[in-house]
Amino acid sequence: MKLSTTIKVAIVALMTQQSILSQEVMKEVTATDQKYTIENCVNHFELDKAVKTKVGYQYWFADKNFTLENTLKMSIVEPGKSTHAPHHHIEEELFYILEGTAEFFLDGKTVTAGPNTSFYCPSNVEHGIKNVGNTNLKYLVIKKDLK
Repeated sequence: MKLSTTIKVAIVALMTQQSILSQEVMKEVTATDQKYTIENCVNHFELDKAVKTKVGYQYWFADKNFTLENTLKMSIVEPGKSTHAPHHHIEEELFYILEGTAEFFLDGKTVTAGPNTSFYCPSNVEHGIKNVGNTNLKYLVIKKDLK
């Protein structure tokens, strides 16, 4: 390889590395700007602050505007319904069943389970969750927000 080509490749590599590092530093600076207090770090469920959906409602204990990376949401889904069709995305997700009976779809297979069960969904794997019981399905969703 010519010396000029080697130098160009090295410069591009250094610029890419600096760009990545500056983004990480920016994240750290943004993180320290947030004022966390005992008052805003404790979140008690309040039904009047829940968001109505077409299949029930959802309540954000911690959303992407408050946390640095992770979100925590509680979803309530009516019998026989699901929040959306199976899908996939870059973020991994963790579901924890509080009440009801859920059917979890992952990569072409399903399993049915009830309270005190967790379902893990890796990055970019097709998944979904549906209420297959006769009562409301209540579950928590923990997801990393890749802002």
